Amino acid sequence: MAKIGTTIRAYRLQKGLSQGDIEKKTGLLRCYLSRVENGHTVPSLDTLSKIAVALDLPIAQFFADDALGHQFSAQKLSDDELRFLTQIRRYSANLNESDRKLLLAMVRKFAATAAR
Repeated sequence: MAKIGTTIRAYRLQKGLSQGDIEKKTGLLRCYLSRVENGHTVPSLDTLSKIAVALDLPIAQFFADDALGHQFSAQKLSDDELRFLTQIRRYSANLNESDRKLLLAMVRKFAATAAR
């Protein structure tokens, strides 16, 4: 059952949402969502349905064998790294190729400066 929690977290982060965002959309407490995501609590189907609606996903997606949670956990990214990359992905989708190259050059420069 921890798989469902991991999958919920992965989809939530992929969509750039916080537990507070899901709390507002579902009425479920943030502490409850944390317990679900960490595998300490198993949500009912009704609760899982509310979470699915908040994430704009079909409820069956939480039970898919190729669930997103496995993909992200295999990458060994921290939640902060995943959240950051998700935000970059979301905002960069609207950029043209030239702007993407400029953004990447800026990131390289920041990384080089930080490494000093």
